[in-house]
Order: sequence, then C-alpha cells, then structure tokens
Amino acid sequence: MNPPFSSVRKRNGEIEPFRPEKIVQAIRCAMASVGQEEPALSEHLAHKAIEKLGANYKKEPPEVEEIQDIVESVLMEEGYTAAARSFILYREKHRLLRTAKMDLFGVRDDLKLSLNAVQILQERYLLKDEKGRVVETPREMFHRVALAVAQAEEKFAEPVEPVREVFFRLLSSLRFLPNSPALMNAKTAVGQMFACFVLPLEDSISGIFSTLREMAIIHQSGGGTGFDFSPLRPRGDLVATTGGKASGPVSFLRIFNTATEVVKQGGRRRGANMAILRANHPDIEQFIQAKEQPGEMESFNFSVGVTDREMEMLVKGGMLSLENPRNGQQVRTLSAPLLWDNISRSAWLSGEPGLVFLDRMNEGNPTPALGEIRSTNPCGEAPLLPHEACVLGSLNLARFFKGDQLDYFSLGEAVDICIRFLDDCIEVSRYPLQEIEKAVKGNRKVGLGVMGFADALVKLGIPYQSSQALRTANEVMSFITRRARSASRKLAESRGPFPNYPKSLWKAKKLPLRNATLTSIAPTGTLSMIAGCSSSIEPYYALAYRRFVLEGAQVTEVNPLLEAKAIEAGVKDEVLQAVYRDGTLRSGAGIPPLLRALFQTASEIPAQFHVRVQAAFQRHVDNAVSKTVILPEEATPEEVKATFELAWRSGCKGITVYRTGSRERQPLIAGLDDAKCETC
Repeated sequence: MNPPFSSVRKRNGEIEPFRPEKIVQAIRCAMASVGQEEPALSEHLAHKAIEKLGANYKKEPPEVEEIQDIVESVLMEEGYTAAARSFILYREKHRLLRTAKMDLFGVRDDLKLSLNAVQILQERYLLKDEKGRVVETPREMFHRVALAVAQAEEKFAEPVEPVREVFFRLLSSLRFLPNSPALMNAKTAVGQMFACFVLPLEDSISGIFSTLREMAIIHQSGGGTGFDFSPLRPRGDLVATTGGKASGPVSFLRIFNTATEVVKQGGRRRGANMAILRANHPDIEQFIQAKEQPGEMESFNFSVGVTDREMEMLVKGGMLSLENPRNGQQVRTLSAPLLWDNISRSAWLSGEPGLVFLDRMNEGNPTPALGEIRSTNPCGEAPLLPHEACVLGSLNLARFFKGDQLDYFSLGEAVDICIRFLDDCIEVSRYPLQEIEKAVKGNRKVGLGVMGFADALVKLGIPYQSSQALRTANEVMSFITRRARSASRKLAESRGPFPNYPKSLWKAKKLPLRNATLTSIAPTGTLSMIAGCSSSIEPYYALAYRRFVLEGAQVTEVNPLLEAKAIEAGVKDEVLQAVYRDGTLRSGAGIPPLLRALFQTASEIPAQFHVRVQAAFQRHVDNAVSKTVILPEEATPEEVKATFELAWRSGCKGITVYRTGSRERQPLIAGLDDAKCETC
C-alpha cells in the first residue's frame, strides 16, 4: 500500500505522517464488531480505500474526516453494510465525545483521551487564565512539561531541542507520565516537580510548629509529606520547661490534619500525609484506634512502624516494652498478641493502620551513613531520610506491545529516556526549602515504576491470579531496574555520580550511579485515568465502577479491554450490560472460563496472592511498593492479621489492607447500579 501522499491534516490543523496501518486497524475494528474479523480482508479493504484516496487527493494532504468518509464508502461499496454502520456509529460517538469535552470542560482534546481523562486534566492539570478558563490543550501541556524538563540539558552542554522532542513523544503517547506536581507545575511560577517528601519532627513546641510550617509550604506546591511521630513524648509526660504535661503525638496529629485541610495543594487538591508511630511508643494504642471513627483525620494515612524483633513478638507472643522517646526509659509493658489483635481489628474496621517494616526499609537504604529511614511519603512507595524528596514516574505497560507480546526493546528505550527525564527534573525543579534542595541533590533519588500491569496481563492472556503473572512481574520489574541502573550509570559517566556516592552502599559495590535510588511503585490514581490504563500493579477493582475524585466529583469507568475481549468471545450484549451494573463477571451467565479468569476483580483474588504480587515487584524495586490488598466484605480480623504476617515474611517493606465496605464513603464503588451508591 503506497499512497501518492505522505501526510494527513489532523482536525486541529497539524500535519502528521500518513500511516496506512491506522486505516487497516479502523477497518479491522469495524469488521470485528460485527463478527467478520479476517486480517487479510481488512488489509484488502484498506488497500481499496488508499487507492481511492490516491485518486481523489494527489496534491494536498487529505484531512482525517475525508479519509474516514472514504473508508465508510469502501465498506458500503464492497457490500459490508453492517461493518459500515458500525464505523458510522463509531464516528458519531467520537464526534459527540469531542463536543462533550468542549461543552462540559472547555477543553479541546487533541490526544483522543477519555471523557474522564479530560475532566481530570481540566480540574487539576491544564493551565488556566485568571478567570479560570483552560488555556492549553493536553498536547500543549505535554509540550510545556517536555520543554521545562529538557532545559536541564543546557547545564550539561547538551542540545535542548532533540531531548525535548524525545520527552514529548514519550509523554504524549501516554507510555510514561511523571508524578502530578511535574505535570501541574512545569514552566509555571511554582516550578516544584516532586510528589514525595519526608520531614523530621523534633520533640519541642518550636520544632513541631516549624515542621508544620514546612508541611504547609510543601502542600501548597503540590507535594505530599510523611512523618515519624515517634520522637514526640507520650501523653501525660512531664514538660520540664513549664511543669505541665505533654499532650502526646495524636493530639499534634490532629493539628497537622487541620492545617492540611485548610491548605490545598497548589489550590488544586487537598494535601496528603503519612503518620508513622513506632510499635513500642507508649501512645501506640491511642494511635491505632484514632481513625476507627468515620471522618477522623482523613488527610493522613496511618502506619505502625515495626522492627523484625517486634514482629516476631507480635506473631509468637511476649511482652513488648513501651519506651519514652524522651529518655529511652520503659514506661510499661504491653502484651504483644493483644497489640497484634488491636492493629488487625482496627485495620479490619477502617482500613488503617497499615504496617511499615523498618528493618526491611533500612536494608534497602543506600546511604546508611547519613542516617536511618524512619518514614515514607503518604502512600508508602518512597522511604526517605528527613528533608529528602523523590520525583516519581510510571511506565504504562499496556502501551509496550508488539502484537500479543511485551515489546522489551521499546520498553528498554523508554526506561533510558525516563531516567534522564527524572534526573533532569531534579535540576529544573524549584525547591520549597533549602534543606530539601540540599538533601535531594545530595542523593538524587528517583522512582520509576509501572502502571497498566493488569491490562498487560489481559493482553498477554495471563490471569492475574496465576504463577505466570508472578513470573511476568519478576521479569518486567527486574528488566526495568537493570536497565534503569545502566541508564543511571551512563549519566554518571557524563554528569558525575550523586554527591553522597562515596558514603553509599553503591561505592562498596563499585557501581557509580547518578541516582541513589531508581525504582518505586506508586499508586498512579489519577495518572492511570489520564493514561487510560489500570492502576499501578493492582488488579481491577471492578469492571465498571464510580470513582470519587477532585473534592468529591464522580466519574464512571467501564473496562475497555473487557468489551473488546467479550466481543471476540461472542458474549451477548445483554450479558455485558448485567456485568456493568454489578461490576464483576461473578454472576454473569454465559461467560467463558478464560474470560472470567482474565477479569477477576480485586476482592475475588485471595489476599495471599495480592501479597505475592507485591513481593514479586518489591524484589526488584529500590524504594518500595505502594499496594492495597483488597479483602471481601465478609473477611475477618484474623484474615487481616494473616495478610500482615505474610507481607512481612515475603519481604515487603510495608502493607495496607482494605476490607470492602469498611468505610461509609469509599473512593471506588463497584458497578453502575445507582442503588449501591445511596451512602456516597
């Protein structure tokens, strides 16, 4: 198929190269929708369409609409009227969708994103004028980000333009997205590119409120913060300077929570925090129970910090010594099994606290000479030293396919670009505090992860709950981390290793890297919605669901891969409609077994397998893995306890367990049946 023209004019007026495979794919989809998918036939019809295009357009590049008119007419002329009707309906659906995006959100979508993606971008990411009107398109947003980050190349005597173009292609293809602050703040007055921060807490009024101020500044710039509240003296302890009594960590937590609710992140979203308290802190029981009531401290995630020795005691029994952090003296002892019961019961009741395994985190600390890691960012994927920050990004695995196989060649090329992009972010970012800039540039930590893992498994024909899925997790993440280290080492050759390299474990391994850490698995909540893929490494929460985002706004989502696979399997439309109402294939009659296995939802997958997937990724991740183990509503506190223990024994650095329905208002509601959403 050699057309007489080499380019086409898009709807926005841009000229791009003509790709015949797009016509082949459009015809193939139309034919498949009416049960007539034959690759050779689609190729033949595409050839006819291109011949007709050549006869009509010999000089000017044809427009997209004109090409679609030709495809429609060829299908009709060749007698494939059902496929032609399907193609017409497809065009009309997308015309209405384009109109809706402009009418509802004032956004001209030049990347063919979903309606939900456009809503998210309009609310949170696209630049606006002083009247709140959107002043850039999604494509222009990626141009802005690519240019801002590529300007770092000037510092290393590298040309900006070719790097900018490479960054832009990767971003606009939705194969990679950086963390939200980079999309929001690049080339703006804020200019802060990092999502993850950890701040120290000193046991004094001046120290506590100094940290509170730092938190507010970070939240205003779009970052999230993590804290270890363990240094604060327990409730009722003596305050020598006043002769009064201390109010304890939980009281100060409430102050931090209130401040967070007042300060929106960059005016676009509410701040997020992680609060960690050591298992041996005298106020641990109050901490564990602090979020059992709905609506309590919603700006914080809670985790109990435990050592291996303490975990052994929780699991096997013994008396835990609770120590005053002010002087290290024992205050009292507590039955470890009783504490274990309380942690598990509270997590069963409200989804919190999670656990952070301190010894495991510090085994992965690349710079132990600089101090212990005692806290993480709000979602747990970035264990950091005090005043450190980490910039994150995620590869969309579902976009790296050649046929029905993962394309490791293009994935490897993308990893190289991503590491350069994230390292450049460190150079061009503005920093909210000097202490943070010093800590960040000393270790240059980045965290490259993945999203779309569940989608990739479906494309591979592999059920999430299978040994093949675990092998895929190991293969993909080990490949990404190896390639990331290779890319970081090459950057170190031209730019130098991170300044604290001589004090790091990498020095002992004789591996000079540009970045102290390279990989993390972030939750990718809104990012995966923009990219149109499954979240992070999670299984599907549901096959159709409502999601609450952006200060309570609701969006509905239906799994696009299910629809395509169901058509291939000959599943009737009325069966699919029932699935959409319920959100799972559980009760759908006439569903082929493989389809059921491929589209198992999170609460249908045993907790043990959730943990095994998390552990498989953690094995090859420098930082940590953010993952939520979803339990069915009927799960017991003992199952929560067993899940926590398995995560510890499996080598995870932390764990969060959520029992479906355990909160009155949850961020995701399975199914599109309005009766399920009465309490939302």
